[in-house]
Amino acid sequence: MRVFRKLSAAAVAACVAVGTLLTGSVVTAAQASTTQPGVTPFVIGGTNASQGQFPWMVRLSMGCGGALVAARVVLTAAHCVSGTGSNTGITATIGKVDLQASGGQSIRSTYVYRSPQYASTGVQDWALIELASAPSSAFLTYASQGDTSLNSGTFTIMGWGATTEGGAQSRYLKYATVPFVSDSTCQQSYGSDLSPAYEICAGYAAGGVDTCQGDSGGPMVKRNAAGDWVEVGIVSWGQGCAEPDYYGVYGEVQSFSANITNRITSTGTIVR
Repeated sequence: MRVFRKLSAAAVAACVAVGTLLTGSVVTAAQASTTQPGVTPFVIGGTNASQGQFPWMVRLSMGCGGALVAARVVLTAAHCVSGTGSNTGITATIGKVDLQASGGQSIRSTYVYRSPQYASTGVQDWALIELASAPSSAFLTYASQGDTSLNSGTFTIMGWGATTEGGAQSRYLKYATVPFVSDSTCQQSYGSDLSPAYEICAGYAAGGVDTCQGDSGGPMVKRNAAGDWVEVGIVSWGQGCAEPDYYGVYGEVQSFSANITNRITSTGTIVR
């Protein structure tokens, strides 16, 4: 059974009630576990990121992560949003690692595009969120269509999600390193639930390090030969968090990146 790594609405409301999600005038969602299809990841076994270490990393107010990939476009997971169309109800926070600190930028959404393939097949778990204005942050490059050259070695994962399964969100952006897991090995854990054509796995057989509730939609990255970060995966789902023999499952960006590119205009907005 797929358990996505987005916060449930109840978890978001609970965090707002106790004031843990307030960042200035913006409410950001906490990371809490859910058994409903939705977003639910956080980084377990992670280290606090330093300010500016991942400048394109975005916190979304519905309880997900994302990455700035164009002037006004955030790449996240399809299961983090409800559909395609005008949407001013999401706030993106960028440029800060401490959700309770001052600084950074908080920008409302104007439009959302959700992968049409996800609605019909449950795979190609990606979505784009257009922002009302362009943040003063660097963009994250994402893997080109068909380029599997980075599908090996280790990846870096990150998010403000829970740091223990079922726990509260992290105040600080956490990151960790996880190794690539082959499709055949991952299928031993998930069987037919895994879609190798559009998903990539990472993690340790012993568990202990993983994304979890609240990390959904965030990037899994790796440096290319030039030393630049590239988004290889999008946090999607898994069995629990950091459990032995159950790896994190990520949308494999290179398998649908042409579709992403086709929805982004040359000026960094979403094609209507």
